[in-house]
Amino acid sequence: MENITFNVEINASPQKVWNVLFTDANYPTWTAVFCEGSHAVTDWKEGSKALFLDHKKSGMIGVIDRAITNEFMAIKGIGEIIKGIENYDSSGAKMCSGSLEEYTLKNTNGKTLLTVQLSGGNFPKDMTAFFKNVWPKALDTVKTIAEGE
Repeated sequence: MENITFNVEINASPQKVWNVLFTDANYPTWTAVFCEGSHAVTDWKEGSKALFLDHKKSGMIGVIDRAITNEFMAIKGIGEIIKGIENYDSSGAKMCSGSLEEYTLKNTNGKTLLTVQLSGGNFPKDMTAFFKNVWPKALDTVKTIAEGE
């Protein structure tokens, strides 16, 4: 997949933005635009496994590659999960494998510049188009929640 970068300026502290991005209370809300019932099963700690699931317990398996609280999160795709069963060898798993999502939060005069960069993986062009369409909507929701807290 080509590298894709999204930026949004949020009138809230990096801590508030981080809490919107990476807590069970908010994650399902801002990721709902990606799929129905979206949620994450992880402790968000560096080196931990992360399951990104829909309401059918299907989705992507990742590992928290790097985590610096309130500043940076990198999640590496390593496989897929279908109806609760992990798979690392299927075509879907190979599509996710090697993908990277990086979240950078920078404090700028009391506001937060949130940058999300997507790279790697073997996603088809229609998936890249989907990401380009949906990520801005997700980040608008992050902004709304963070500025409302």
